[in-house]
Amino acid sequence: MDLRGGCLDTVLQPPSLSISHPRVDSDGRSLSVSWRVNHSSLVGDVYEIQISRAESHAVIYTRNLSLSSMDSDEYAWTWTSDVPLECVNHSVRLRQFYNRSVPSPWSDWVTNYGAQAQDETLIFPSQRVLREHTSAVFCCIPPRGVGVTGMAFNNRGYPLINVGATGVKAIAVHNLTIPTTFIKELLLSCSDARGKISHTRNYISFPPQRPGNLRCATSDMRTVMCTWDSGRQRHLDDGNKQNHTLHIENSDRNPIRCKPLSCSFPTVPQREEYNISVVVKDQLGEETESYSFNISDRVSPVVVVVRVSPGVSHSTVSWVVRGNLTRLNLLCEVTTDPDSSTQLICNNASGHCEVELEHLLPNTCYSARARCSAGGRLWGEWTQPISFTTYPMVSLDVWRRIKQLSDPNTRQVTLLWTTHVPGSAATVNIKGYVVQWSQGGQNRTERKDGRQTQAEVSIDAGQHDFTVQAVVLTGSTVPAHITVPQRDDGETLPAKKRVSSNTAAGFNLSWDDGDTATCGYTVEWCILGHAVPCTDAVRWVKVLEGNNTLVLPAGHFKAGCRYTFNIYECTENGHRLLEAQTGYSQELQSVKSPSLVEPVQSTSCSVTLEWRYDEDEPAHPAFITGYLVTAQEVGSDQFNVSVADPRRKSVTIEGLQQNKEYAFSVSALTKEGPGEPTSITIRTRTNYAAHLAKVLTPILLLLGCIGLMWPQRKLLRSGLKEIFAYPAGMNIKTPELDGFLHETAEWLRPQRAEECSSCDIEILNTGSPLDEPTALRDPDPRPGSQSSPSARSLLQADYCPQSVPVLWGGPALQPITCVTNETYLHTGEDLSEAQEVPFTGIQSKFESASVLYAYISIDGFKVKDQTC
Repeated sequence: MDLRGGCLDTVLQPPSLSISHPRVDSDGRSLSVSWRVNHSSLVGDVYEIQISRAESHAVIYTRNLSLSSMDSDEYAWTWTSDVPLECVNHSVRLRQFYNRSVPSPWSDWVTNYGAQAQDETLIFPSQRVLREHTSAVFCCIPPRGVGVTGMAFNNRGYPLINVGATGVKAIAVHNLTIPTTFIKELLLSCSDARGKISHTRNYISFPPQRPGNLRCATSDMRTVMCTWDSGRQRHLDDGNKQNHTLHIENSDRNPIRCKPLSCSFPTVPQREEYNISVVVKDQLGEETESYSFNISDRVSPVVVVVRVSPGVSHSTVSWVVRGNLTRLNLLCEVTTDPDSSTQLICNNASGHCEVELEHLLPNTCYSARARCSAGGRLWGEWTQPISFTTYPMVSLDVWRRIKQLSDPNTRQVTLLWTTHVPGSAATVNIKGYVVQWSQGGQNRTERKDGRQTQAEVSIDAGQHDFTVQAVVLTGSTVPAHITVPQRDDGETLPAKKRVSSNTAAGFNLSWDDGDTATCGYTVEWCILGHAVPCTDAVRWVKVLEGNNTLVLPAGHFKAGCRYTFNIYECTENGHRLLEAQTGYSQELQSVKSPSLVEPVQSTSCSVTLEWRYDEDEPAHPAFITGYLVTAQEVGSDQFNVSVADPRRKSVTIEGLQQNKEYAFSVSALTKEGPGEPTSITIRTRTNYAAHLAKVLTPILLLLGCIGLMWPQRKLLRSGLKEIFAYPAGMNIKTPELDGFLHETAEWLRPQRAEECSSCDIEILNTGSPLDEPTALRDPDPRPGSQSSPSARSLLQADYCPQSVPVLWGGPALQPITCVTNETYLHTGEDLSEAQEVPFTGIQSKFESASVLYAYISIDGFKVKDQTC
């Protein structure tokens, strides 16, 4: 405006601005400049900024920037390049628009110069941390005059890009990812026209995570410890190293350098409220988390010393709390693993606390730990578990066996005991045992070493109380009591009952309730079965009152072994035998064979077998339920006879055939079947009465005929003489007859032999009176022999051949030769089947011989020459 109030048409142009030299941040991609601000504008300042690349100043970025009123006279501005600033020159200039319309002249270009390669090719970025899931441009700067022929990222080639500078090439890689290999670096290579390959490595990471779950506490009101969660976990080889700092916002203290997950600092005197912040910073950025607290509410006591004093069923745990926190009303908690937890208030000025843990198991391993809190608001950390073992509690299970000696007033009592130690934490060292009882008004004591489990004591016929107690180094013991009743002469032993068993379940014992039982029952047995004596192998089980059953597993017993279970009722005056049961866990079949009684009684049609056997023998592997008798005729089928009563030891088998061989066997029976048999072979007798009837019948008939014909004997004699007289002139030569008989015997030898009777054959040269007979007879008839009817009738009639009539004046008489058949042969077949063949026709070749008839068995015979 001029002096006259008119407006001037000319507007003055603002001066050009001056820019500071560009600064490059550590990431190599951020370019910062600053300039002084002119506050002459009434509506604010507007600036235009341009960025160019390379020597040609090709503008790659333009922006208008509006600035309102500022307190400072200097303004800083930062720009981030997509290409590493080392790859090419970057220049910046700006101008100001006065009143948003009048521009000032451009400032001079200020340049950030890129790198220049000398002899070796340069690669950018190099040894930098790149953000995950972003894109990046990598450039290759060769020496002057050398061209770039190729670039590869992580061994993969990419197309080359011009960035404006002479000879400089670049590639663009999108969506960078963290390698899954052990080495987290990525390789970048560049090949130039000289054939050289240059390499560099870069890291890919993610920006810092905001600290999570930030919390602070103090254990002694002197130091505050803050902790937080880091969020996403980083690999140990991650090149993006982080810095953690803690700032107390409401104090003038300097920032505190922290560990990755925690930070501690001393409390500020007289300050209760704290406002803090934790800053996490790395090459890709920074994150901050804030937290406010009252220190009195964040007290977390620390237990530093824990001691345990064990007992049998209780233990004392003591500990010390660090710092003077008694004014904060400490509440502590102690737990044992397993099964116990206790809380108590601890206001001891010294910080020493203790508690007694009860209802623990003896000889058991436990672990205890403790923690405390200030008023129950914030609990401290649990201490490390302290292991301890409670002392053992030793108890005894006592039993007795009573033996009556020859003196009726003296009994021998064997006390037996077993040791019971609940828990299994350690083996208990028992030094010995003390046995006490009273007799004759005096208390008696006997000591046994720790390896013994029984004691023998002689007592009288009265009632006695015994006490047995173990002696141990640590822990305690419970004395065991047992009462031996007085002798009862009228006591009768109960009969043994058989108890069945199951191979899988074992013995299932049950008994009737005892009328006088007041303290249960005791079941006693010997693990060796029937072994006697059984002092060292006695086992017993005590059954509570009101229960009259007991199951004993089969695995504790041996198959084929008989066990006897004595069941005693417990009364106020001692134990008395109630029942006795016997049985097998598993019966076996292989019992011993019976012993046969000989000689065996037999008839022609039956055999009576007797045997000896102890069916009650405890060594048997099973109960004897009877016997099995088998009979079998040789070559025929077998038949069985069962005897159901094990005490019956004889049986008669009838319906047999006479004179036959039979094989008999006897075996003991169990429920599993027959055991080992004992065998014998017997031949039945011959029925001679039947044979005698067959023989006597024709004899009696013959005698009857003789009696009827006796009156006519003279007439018959003369007729028979004519029939059986030797023909006139017959001359029998004895040697020829002997030879013939020998040949006949040799022919009959291979024939089947059978039993036959012998006979004498006499051949006479007549020289005696005609009325003297010559006998053809059977000197030794056998009961089993059978002959043909004709032969038998001749022998029984005492038939005598007549000599041949000769002249008295003839030649001298020849010597008489007697031929005797003395063959005695027996066969295995019935004599009734023997065959006899009439030997006829002994006819001469002798001179003047007549026919002689005889019967010779085909079984063979023996010829004996005898001169009569």
